[in-house]
Amino acid sequence: MVDPTEQDVSERKAEEASIEHLRGVYEVSSARKRLLLIITAVLLAAAVVVSVSIGAVNIPLSDTLKVFGHAVAPSLIAGPDNAWYSDIILNARLSRTVLCILCGFSLAIAGAVMQNVLRNPLVSPFTLGVSSAASFGASMAIVFGGGITGSILLLGHEFFVKNLLIAFLAFLAGLGSISLVILLSKRRDISRSTIILTGVIISYFFQAGVTAAKYFSDDSALREITLWLMGGMWNATWGVDFLLIPIVVVCVMVIESKAVDVNVLSAGDEVATSLGINVARLRSSLLLISTLVTSVCIAFTGIIGFIGLIAPHLTRMLIGNDNRYLFPASGLMGAFILLVSDIVARMVIRPSELPVGVIMYIVGGIFFIWMVTRRKKEVAM
Repeated sequence: MVDPTEQDVSERKAEEASIEHLRGVYEVSSARKRLLLIITAVLLAAAVVVSVSIGAVNIPLSDTLKVFGHAVAPSLIAGPDNAWYSDIILNARLSRTVLCILCGFSLAIAGAVMQNVLRNPLVSPFTLGVSSAASFGASMAIVFGGGITGSILLLGHEFFVKNLLIAFLAFLAGLGSISLVILLSKRRDISRSTIILTGVIISYFFQAGVTAAKYFSDDSALREITLWLMGGMWNATWGVDFLLIPIVVVCVMVIESKAVDVNVLSAGDEVATSLGINVARLRSSLLLISTLVTSVCIAFTGIIGFIGLIAPHLTRMLIGNDNRYLFPASGLMGAFILLVSDIVARMVIRPSELPVGVIMYIVGGIFFIWMVTRRKKEVAM
């Protein structure tokens, strides 16, 4: 006969050992996720240094570091030998680099959010038609914005008012696109493939609107729209950056605050509802926030595809589906990918440059060929 007391003690010890084992597994997993965040941040910082050093005029790394050091501590660190290096780095290249980071981070985290709340790995701002809708709104601002901005112009603030109008109309058009997706996502009889197909159809409608805007525009506006649709960082200025930074920061903070709820949502709507989460409100609010942060960035860079697909997929392969880490890690990954792509775009035909959208299409095509090949190998095994 086994003493009941001894049996209870042994069961308690086994339970405690199991809990300790799970705690250890969780700590190791969390440490790996934090390590990825650190590594990606370091790689992004290195890419920033390369980005501001390379261009039509190459600036030595030592002078680049002197520029940053002198800007932070002018009394302790001397500036570069050539004073105009500071103008190139601080007034031109750094603002472009910041815009790259903001756009890459925003598109990647928006893609991660959309994939999770719609539980579809193929959705992104690009595939849901948000990018095309935002491009339509921005095109309308470029073609017809002169008269609007002229009527509300404040002396000395023409550039700011024009940029604000572009961002507002881009968000308004993106809002119309995502509203239809939200309505469809509430229906139980709508499949994942139908949502993707709807996004494609929405894209065609807004592309027709962009084509009409190009047809009715003058030569100057036509050139601006054409360059804009290619996707590039030509509009990078500190004015644009200062307009985007508060929007991106607030949206990212709100998204990250909902990461735990999105984790619960991945278990299903019924489970999330039983735990007190308003699923419809959560899904709608996150999709709207993702649309806002996507639209305002695309308004100044043009259509840049695949970031919202590639970055979340790569990050999920490395650290799994815990959105507390997936969202910021996807953002850092997207910023790094876009910044490196922009560096390549500036180097290929230097001193001229390619639109970064062209590089991203190539990278996206290669990535999905690799994904399809990898899936086929896994199925065969």
